[in-house]
Amino acid sequence: MIPLRDDNPSRTVPFVTRAIIAVNVAVFLYEASLGPAVRSFVFDWGLVPQRLTGVLLGMEPPGAPLVTLGTSMFLHGGWVHLLGNMWYLWIFGDNVEDRFGHGRFLAFYLAAGVVSALLHTFVNPGSVFPTVGASGAIAGVLGAYAVLYPRARVLTLVPLIIVFQVVSLPALLVLGLWFVVQFFSGALALGAGSGGGVAWWAHIGGFAFGMLLASFARRERPSRARVAD
Repeated sequence: MIPLRDDNPSRTVPFVTRAIIAVNVAVFLYEASLGPAVRSFVFDWGLVPQRLTGVLLGMEPPGAPLVTLGTSMFLHGGWVHLLGNMWYLWIFGDNVEDRFGHGRFLAFYLAAGVVSALLHTFVNPGSVFPTVGASGAIAGVLGAYAVLYPRARVLTLVPLIIVFQVVSLPALLVLGLWFVVQFFSGALALGAGSGGGVAWWAHIGGFAFGMLLASFARRERPSRARVAD
């Protein structure tokens, strides 16, 4: 299923969401300008679990591996990777930013990215493959949206055998199915012992973190609840 848009307009201008998208696009354009040197750039600034594990276990001095907890979430492996992530952030980020407030949303987004990277490292401690992308942080946004706006309608492109149908579905269904796919894919990857490919457990960790934080926000600020909740 591919979400196209949600029927849940925000009441404030999502400055932070737009800024995050702009930064990700700018960084990717810089990556594209590097040519063959982009490989070493990604290895330097992407998250390599083996290097981070060494730091966390005290086997290596802190430094660049810790920095990559933040830098890796602004790098992408291609246009499809970038556009897919930014599309989800564009659809769901504005409402979560509206509920959290601009400053708190930025802190939440970055924290979700760090938490997702740490879980990915925990599951793949010896991996030498660099992990890049905003999907862990965006998974946090999706988890928060599922808690804050479960009944908001999401216009979704659904494949039906050989045709596609556009239907309006509850956000909880759309995002819940997304999480189920991530979870089972992560479980299969864990069983296969794969250290590369999609960082499924980063998605799982980010989504769970987003749900947890949003549950506190929902109790803390009940007066801002929307009709779509």
